[in-house]
Amino acid sequence: MKIHPLITDTDTLADLCERLAKHEFVCVDTEFMRENTYWPLLCLIQIGNEHEAAAIDPLADGIDLAPLWELLTDNEDILKVFHAGGQDVEIVYNFTGKTPFPIFDTQIAMMAISQSEQIGYANLVETWLGKTIDKGARFTDWSRRPLTDRQIEYAIGDVTYLARIFPQILDRLIKTGRGAWLDAEMDSLADPENYRSDPGSAWKRIRQAGRNPQVLGRLKALAAWREGEAQHKDLPRGRIMRDETLADIASHPPKKQADLAKVRGLSQAWKENDIGKRLMKVLADAEPLPKEEMPPKIKRGAPLGKEGALVADLLKLLLKIRSREIDIASRLLTRSSEMEALAAGVRDLPVLEGWRYEVFGKDALQLVEGRTAFAVKGGKLHMTHIDDMAGDLAEAQAATKE
Repeated sequence: MKIHPLITDTDTLADLCERLAKHEFVCVDTEFMRENTYWPLLCLIQIGNEHEAAAIDPLADGIDLAPLWELLTDNEDILKVFHAGGQDVEIVYNFTGKTPFPIFDTQIAMMAISQSEQIGYANLVETWLGKTIDKGARFTDWSRRPLTDRQIEYAIGDVTYLARIFPQILDRLIKTGRGAWLDAEMDSLADPENYRSDPGSAWKRIRQAGRNPQVLGRLKALAAWREGEAQHKDLPRGRIMRDETLADIASHPPKKQADLAKVRGLSQAWKENDIGKRLMKVLADAEPLPKEEMPPKIKRGAPLGKEGALVADLLKLLLKIRSREIDIASRLLTRSSEMEALAAGVRDLPVLEGWRYEVFGKDALQLVEGRTAFAVKGGKLHMTHIDDMAGDLAEAQAATKE
């Protein structure tokens, strides 16, 4: 594989993207800083395939990243491969308003062929290539220039190793026939809605007990205001105000600006500064949350009670057994909340649809309905059908009589 020097000009970048566009897939990774800003600061982009790889300096004077964005967002003939790529995809979206498509994430793919829930990149490389990654450059300041040779070598390794691992994972998925299991997860990763910054929806990310329209209306208004302040100042939203403080103000709004000094999480300066004035105006203008925007009531069955809780525990045990039997991450099959809902009588659940039903949901439903049980065979715990157990018992009794 050919490793190029750090790319710092548009012409060299365009030539690289033109060559990469002739192949079936391209691996992508980014290095960025976001500790002190609202928008992630893109510091380095690594890209390559099985033939060549390079790091691109987006902070270089005069460089135009348009050829790269075109390759990633407009060319649907090339599969874009990431590992734990959510934040990388977000960065592409922030620059272009589009997401890479089609997309493949090796962390998600590992869930379908192993019991790894969120395997890290270093462990992925160790598992597939038997190599240990030097993590020394991982937490360096990627915004500082010049970058060291060690930093660049470390960064490019993220795509050179991935270009070797991806075909092996793909081959395993094809052999096991589990590729279709990942379609929804990959589509979700590439869905632009996951990355669109909508101040009007920011309140939905904040935990707030109750369904009081007045409180939720203030929460929505405050969250949108904070989002605007954070974007304008390019600061993390938590630097403006923490979620807990915002929720507390929505529930117990101060009557006058001077009362802001008494709010936990705000400094004394809020009682007289301009941002405090803007906050009070937002509270004054806030309207109750409209009925059509009210969050849906959580769909639950009957209260679990002690017996239902035991059934939920049995379902979780079955999940562990099935995950081990077929070597799949349990998280890809279902979540604990679904198991509790199933035990409580809810049937409109993802685990009872499609491939999840065939692989796990069918047996889970039979367990709830009393048609299956657990048994120990060969020193291992298995699930067995009641009819099968009756047949085995009859055979054993017949053998004893003989």
